[in-house]
Amino acid sequence: MGCMFIGIAGGTGSGKTTLTRHLKDHFDGNVSVIGHDSYYKRQDGKTYEERARVNYDHPSAFDTDLLIEHLRQLKAGHPIQCPVYSYKDHDRTDQTVEVLPTKVVIVEGILIFQDPTLRDMFDIKIFVETDADVRILRRCLRDVEERGRSLQSVVDQYLTTVKPMHEQYVEPSRKYADIVVLEGGHNLVALDMIMQRIQHHIDQDD
Repeated sequence: MGCMFIGIAGGTGSGKTTLTRHLKDHFDGNVSVIGHDSYYKRQDGKTYEERARVNYDHPSAFDTDLLIEHLRQLKAGHPIQCPVYSYKDHDRTDQTVEVLPTKVVIVEGILIFQDPTLRDMFDIKIFVETDADVRILRRCLRDVEERGRSLQSVVDQYLTTVKPMHEQYVEPSRKYADIVVLEGGHNLVALDMIMQRIQHHIDQDD
């Protein structure tokens, strides 16, 4: 059966990470996780202020070609060196993290269904859908508490890039999903169904 790729997409704060964490914790060593955010392009030569103004919610902000190449390497049974992105500095670091070819690889990100080549690599495509008011509140709390941003900067970014890009790119990619999960990892019925599908793959591969 080989390596199964699962894509988990959805808007900012929708619950993608919670769902991913539940799956990784449940299957332990059989699941590897890659975040599309890790593949933000380098911002060489730009000041902090210039990096902060980049539209990180547009497809052009990502080095998706590198992610595709890395998935091909994992499919072939080779480990990869996944980039590490710093939200604090708005730039990719010089560090990498080794990701091993496991039975299941989950790729998580807002725009992973937007690129046709990447989209076609997924065996299961999951779109997490959550009310917009809940998503913006979650994003505000996360960016202020975990990423050291000011509340004003989070609101400004949401209104200028996050919301328009969600409407232009993220929400339309929902149509490519095999499964739409309401409320992400808190939807226990959907979570159980996805776990059964993954378990079936792992059992067949043994």
